[in-house]
Amino acid sequence: MDHLAHFRKETTAFAAAARSAGAALVRTCPGWAVADLVRHLGGVHRHVAHLIANRLTEPPASPGPAVLALPADTTGWPRPGHTPTTGPLPDSMVTWFAEGAAALAEEFASAGPGTRVWTWSQDQSVGFWIRMQAIEAAVHRWDAEDAAAPAAARPVDGSLAADAIGQTFEVMAPLRRAMAQAPPGTGETYAFRRGDGPGTWTVRFDGDDVRLTEGPADVELTGTASDLMLWLWQRVSADRLAVRGDRALLERYFTLVPPL
Repeated sequence: MDHLAHFRKETTAFAAAARSAGAALVRTCPGWAVADLVRHLGGVHRHVAHLIANRLTEPPASPGPAVLALPADTTGWPRPGHTPTTGPLPDSMVTWFAEGAAALAEEFASAGPGTRVWTWSQDQSVGFWIRMQAIEAAVHRWDAEDAAAPAAARPVDGSLAADAIGQTFEVMAPLRRAMAQAPPGTGETYAFRRGDGPGTWTVRFDGDDVRLTEGPADVELTGTASDLMLWLWQRVSADRLAVRGDRALLERYFTLVPPL
């Protein structure tokens, strides 16, 4: 899969959606307005670009002003501890975001996926960041479009969404469980069946273990790859999915895999 192409497409769409949404609150990111979402994703991009450009192999420090390359005039920009950021979305923020996304895309292309750099996963490569940032850009593009026109956000590309489902169980679920000190699993088994193409993922929670497996599940969710992905990221409700089995386990899932 060409994650870099998806990254470029989703970040371009994110910038357009942010401009359209303006000062709107982000329903799917409680406590944030669109400016806060732009500042968050733009900051992530600048941070990742910095560690790739410098081939850092140890955890980097929090990004300072030099890394973030903020403009001289940040009137109306988010201030730490003062969210949501109300008022018109500064045009300079979207320009800053777009420039940072383009710079990160160039770092991805220049370094190549096999280059070793620090990540917060076992995969210590640029390839991890390209995949992660394509997925994160798609999620936040959906957030921004939903903020601009509630419930009218476009679905995530099916191939990227299917990849993101697997990445959830390979990478995100173990991370979220560890960060939140989630309770141990007791054998709960969930099946996720893609209805708009090939793909079934069955995941089992045993103790601290999150394992993709095969066989029957306690509950099965069927939907488009986009809707399954967005449910796992807590963007849409299970009403968008066909559910078979123990529905009580739907709420239990987000106890086992708490939000970040």
